[in-house]
Amino acid sequence: MKMAKILISVLIISIFFGCADKNKDIYHKPALYWYGEIIKEIKNFDLEEADNLYTSLSSEHVASPLLSEAMIILAQAHMKEEEYLLANFYLDEYIKRFGTTQKSEYARFMKIKANFESFPNPNRNQQLLLDTVKNTQEFIHKYPNSQYRPMVETMFVRLKLGEYFMIKNIADLYARIDKPEAAKIYQEKFDNSSLKNAKMIKPNIPWYRAWFEK
Repeated sequence: MKMAKILISVLIISIFFGCADKNKDIYHKPALYWYGEIIKEIKNFDLEEADNLYTSLSSEHVASPLLSEAMIILAQAHMKEEEYLLANFYLDEYIKRFGTTQKSEYARFMKIKANFESFPNPNRNQQLLLDTVKNTQEFIHKYPNSQYRPMVETMFVRLKLGEYFMIKNIADLYARIDKPEAAKIYQEKFDNSSLKNAKMIKPNIPWYRAWFEK
């Protein structure tokens, strides 16, 4: 009986130290290891696991130069999968860490692009639309000679067109629900817009959505 207890104790101790060694192997890895694993999971289209690996990289190697590279790569991967909220998470983290350097130029461009591509339908995400218009203006002012400026300006024009139609739709909505004062405010914004004389094609809304967006 005594021998059995000793054997059980030895077994428990062996399992404990075996798990400890295993955890040590899992968690105590160089930055290059985590970076390589992130790239591997992105290639395997497992972005959830890549996100988990990024957590390990960021917690164990705060000062590693590979961290910034991983942020951009993960942002690009999530954008490709149209996961714009997650893409913005990485871009915001990048800008927060490197916002005072020239390195943030590409991240700020990518953030504008991610937000722009997240507008699949007119009359949706109104606050995000306004915020993105503001971000494009700030980018053009901060990086006047940027190689990305032509693309940002193109997105800016299209965003302003979206804002123009959005203001008109809000004015019409207030008029329909008998809110004349609010309707007047937005109608004045619409009438005073610099785009009012532009020849534009109104966004085409499918009939099955038009019922809910009139």
